[in-house]
Amino acid sequence: MTALKLIGMLDSPFVRRVAISLQLLDLTYEHCNWSVGRDFERIRAFSPLGRVPALVLEDGEVLGESAAILDYLDDRVGPARALLPQTGMPRRRALRLMADAVGAAEKGRDQVYEQAMRPADKRHAPWVARLELQMHGALGELEAAALAQDSVWLQGDSLTQADITTVCAATFLTDTVLPDLALRYPALGGLCARAEALPPLVATRTPFFMPGRA
Repeated sequence: MTALKLIGMLDSPFVRRVAISLQLLDLTYEHCNWSVGRDFERIRAFSPLGRVPALVLEDGEVLGESAAILDYLDDRVGPARALLPQTGMPRRRALRLMADAVGAAEKGRDQVYEQAMRPADKRHAPWVARLELQMHGALGELEAAALAQDSVWLQGDSLTQADITTVCAATFLTDTVLPDLALRYPALGGLCARAEALPPLVATRTPFFMPGRA
């Protein structure tokens, strides 16, 4: 049977959180390390939007958007192994933390695009300042959540998707627009240090690839 196929570069926090989840759930997959810049048309053969990640299932069906992919993976392995709590307050809290992490990563990504893709004389300082404000607002919420916990992970003693998504976002931001993240948000820095030592995170750790470079 054809293996699952994950499309996208691991320097994307959205691709990376899918790759980590696949490994934690012991799902075999092939990784297509394709760039949305260099391999845009190649990606569009599977994802008409040209976005990553995309996950090609064994029967050829393609799932896009990392949240939809993660939902599929949890459904595939069943509630006992799912990385996101199934119901109630634990699920709502995890989703809220994930939304903050995704939001922070998106605002950081937009800053990267502003720097890498737009000529210096075309950049709008108030827009960049707004992106930074939004990013720090989300990171402040995540820091408070990490400080409030007396356990190893954000939701107790087991790693959940809230931890995976938060760490992927924080590491991406550290690589790109916020190199002093661990100093400004020490609880998040501690969470990242613990998580990044785990084998699936070590295996997927990839230096950021600046858009526009060959």
